[in-house]
Amino acid sequence: MCGRYASTADPATLAVELDALDETGDDEFRPDYNVAPTTGVLTVVARHDHDSDAAARRRIRRMRWGLVPPFAKEVGKSAPLINARSESVATKPSFAQSLRYKRCLVPMDGWYEWQVEPAPDGKTRKVPYFMAPADGSRICMAGLWAVWRDPRDPDAPPLLSTTVLTADSVAQLSNVHPRMPLILPPERWEAWLDPDSLGHPDLIVPSEDAVSKIAIRRVSEKVNSVRNNGPELLVPDDGAGDQMVLL
Repeated sequence: MCGRYASTADPATLAVELDALDETGDDEFRPDYNVAPTTGVLTVVARHDHDSDAAARRRIRRMRWGLVPPFAKEVGKSAPLINARSESVATKPSFAQSLRYKRCLVPMDGWYEWQVEPAPDGKTRKVPYFMAPADGSRICMAGLWAVWRDPRDPDAPPLLSTTVLTADSVAQLSNVHPRMPLILPPERWEAWLDPDSLGHPDLIVPSEDAVSKIAIRRVSEKVNSVRNNGPELLVPDDGAGDQMVLL
């Protein structure tokens, strides 16, 4: 599962790193250390220019985290579709069309998961862990996106939204949570984003090499509240013993 993550790169930086066009139009960007569902997040898509036969270009776009299928009658009446199970995504009506025609990358620094552990008062508490590459590099998750148009207001601008694919956790990540976001290594990006293909089932399986580079560290419980948002959320928790471990 992926229900909260950190994303600190601005669109211009991502555009340079990924050889992409920045189409966000953002006048000001603020690093987000506590990305929550339904907020606007950065994504990478590949699309052709209008009226051009040139190859598709990568583009940085901002989308709502929580996919809204084109057939939805309205937004916000049900739980946001922030994750899609890779094992069944091809057969789910909410995701099948996006899998064929609208695949994307969701860049992030790392993601959070929680474990229920005993508290000093004898009760239990939710303890957050942050999963990210040990070398501090950025990662990209496999994602899908969709375009929704309000049937009640045909003149309203379309809503772009996205979801993150998940898979059964493997290796050290299975010690934290049974599900994990699907990390796409760079060698899979071009095929995954290709708008002229109809999907690649062989790409939506975990990359053991990518997972092996992920370090797990316990972090401050401040991340439990979406009101908290700063670099202190990524600092290893002083009471955690080993502050960064490959479990």
